[in-house]
Amino acid sequence: MWITAALAGLFAGAGLIIAIGAQNAFVLRQGLQRRHVGMVVLACMGADVALILAGVGGMGALVLQWPLLLQVLRFGGAAFLGWYGLQAGLRAWRGGSALAAASSEGGNRRQVLLACLAFTLLNPHVYLDTVVLLGSLSTRYPGELRWAFAGGTCVASVLWFCALGYGARLLQPLFRNPNAWRVLDAGIALFMASLALLLLLRPLSP
Repeated sequence: MWITAALAGLFAGAGLIIAIGAQNAFVLRQGLQRRHVGMVVLACMGADVALILAGVGGMGALVLQWPLLLQVLRFGGAAFLGWYGLQAGLRAWRGGSALAAASSEGGNRRQVLLACLAFTLLNPHVYLDTVVLLGSLSTRYPGELRWAFAGGTCVASVLWFCALGYGARLLQPLFRNPNAWRVLDAGIALFMASLALLLLLRPLSP
């Protein structure tokens, strides 16, 4: 039963975490630049694990009782995504000199960490996915099996962010071409803008 619950958590967590999102796009870009990758991966994993454990521990019900919090995160997240999308759009417009120049950009450790936490914690959907949804799914398992489920989801998060952050270097030969960076940044700009619009136009509903 423990293995079954853990595997269920692993697949549920993977299905939610691996979905394309602003956080994943940020981790991918940092991995390609090889800038503060370990810190970014640890921050993403730590935040995910904390939210998952909070959801399994019962915080999901409290989040549902505070709709104002989700609305604050909704508009704050939209503003941040719009700003970051604009920055990516400007990088795509201006171009650069391939991977070497890109590696020298992107801010210091503090700026990168704050951006990483913003992508994670200003996204209201992360609370709906990890705290509410995974927290609700865990209630299908009685007693300590809930924590086996939680353990499986945490393993999915750890594996994914390690693979995304450190596996991005396999794409580095491609991104030695300046045009590849322009295409990536243009895609990120469009993606961030679309996410910001969705947050503004669609009310959050658990």
